[in-house]
Amino acid sequence: MRETVSPGPVRPDPTGHRVPAQQPAAPRAHTGSGVVLRPHDLHDLRALPVPGVLSYPAADLLVVSGLPGSGKSTLMGRCAIAPVIDSQHSREHWAARLPSAVPYALYRPLVRAHHYLRLRRALLAGGPLVVHDCGTLPWVRAWLSRTAARQGRRLHLLILDSTPQQARQGQLARGRRVSAYAFARHRRATTRLHAALASGPLPGCASTVLLSRPGALALDRITFTD
Repeated sequence: MRETVSPGPVRPDPTGHRVPAQQPAAPRAHTGSGVVLRPHDLHDLRALPVPGVLSYPAADLLVVSGLPGSGKSTLMGRCAIAPVIDSQHSREHWAARLPSAVPYALYRPLVRAHHYLRLRRALLAGGPLVVHDCGTLPWVRAWLSRTAARQGRRLHLLILDSTPQQARQGQLARGRRVSAYAFARHRRATTRLHAALASGPLPGCASTVLLSRPGALALDRITFTD
């Protein structure tokens, strides 16, 4: 029998912020195999069934990457049994404090500064961590990898491989569209990332897991254990 874990109403955040509880997910068919996978290399799981659980070492870092609308925030909020640093939390933080008439483009620098400050604090706090990454800034992964290595930890990568059409549908579903220019930039970065993976795991990453959008929906948990 598969064990299930229900998240509490508030997820702990190492930066001291309270992360809002996630809305209950719609009923879905579990197609995960129930197997616990401990990623250690390059795992292409885009074909179903997928493992029910991805289990990482207790103090390691996991970066979740993919196109905007691919389901990164949903996956992290639903599956991660660890603190999550998601740029969407920073956007919501500032949106709640500014008049609704202020366009996001004007306060985007505040959102980014707030996000990276939270991320830095979380890294210094130690312990397992799940980080949102759209993949357009490779230096972020390099920074995380170097910092983790200095701390005796390792960096892992989880990529949600959705088509542009699926990502656009995801954006419509969440009511937050990305401009054509920004989406094209994300698509180019994703193409470069997949080209690099053709040669194996990325430098600085202890493991890389590729998931399709249906596979991400089938995954039950992301855990960090000894």
